[in-house]
Amino acid sequence: MTSALLHSIVSGRQDAPVLLLLNSLGATQAMWDPQMPFLESHYRVIRCDTRGHGQSPTPPSPYGFDDIVADVLAVLDAHEVETATVMGLSLGGMTALGLGLAAPERISQIICCAARADAPPPFVQNWHNRMAILEDKGIEGVWEATVGMWLSDETRSTRPEAEAALRESFLQTTAEGYRGCAHALMGLDYLRHLGEMRVPVLFVAGENDMAAPPDAMRAIAQTCPEAKYVEVKDAKHIINIDNPEGFMLAILSFLDLDA
Repeated sequence: MTSALLHSIVSGRQDAPVLLLLNSLGATQAMWDPQMPFLESHYRVIRCDTRGHGQSPTPPSPYGFDDIVADVLAVLDAHEVETATVMGLSLGGMTALGLGLAAPERISQIICCAARADAPPPFVQNWHNRMAILEDKGIEGVWEATVGMWLSDETRSTRPEAEAALRESFLQTTAEGYRGCAHALMGLDYLRHLGEMRVPVLFVAGENDMAAPPDAMRAIAQTCPEAKYVEVKDAKHIINIDNPEGFMLAILSFLDLDA
């Protein structure tokens, strides 16, 4: 197991409960910008860049989820946080589940967005295909193969600034970091342990997400004690950016907050 000291940012109310935000593979902590004004008014918010992403270092690959989870626990330790609510999307959502299984005493609740909990053969093959694109065309080639699954055509045409911001973050991902995190995804194996989860979880799916389809996420939620499931209409994989209003409505009740 390797360790990395992740880049992290703290904002919001310093006397409030902690909310830890975890990014998707290929994104950075900036992916949560649309939600920040509201979340900062209720929480002490900690955002961090996953290893190999944004301003975090890139340890030698390959990585496993034990590595990625340990990185995040070290962030909580560095900020002297005993317990936190964790919200993550895609790779970040998988990491949130790993945190709940590995350190339930540190995690008060989880919002797992657009994430699987296992790695069936078609999923693994998809990541082998992505690795082939990475080796052939670099990280920009991977972006071009990804963006259509991340954002709807409507978002891309009416809010080009949202796509531009995601692209900027994506291109900050190192090839080694992307490769290492993809290796972790191909070994994803939390599903068979979710019956042991002792932390309340909200699973949030995007209606039009092909990477973590609603049917798959609904089935995952059914294996997890104290889990709830919600589906956001008109959203692809990066739910919080593709439909930010629908996303906030989906999480408010779980967080016991009012808009």
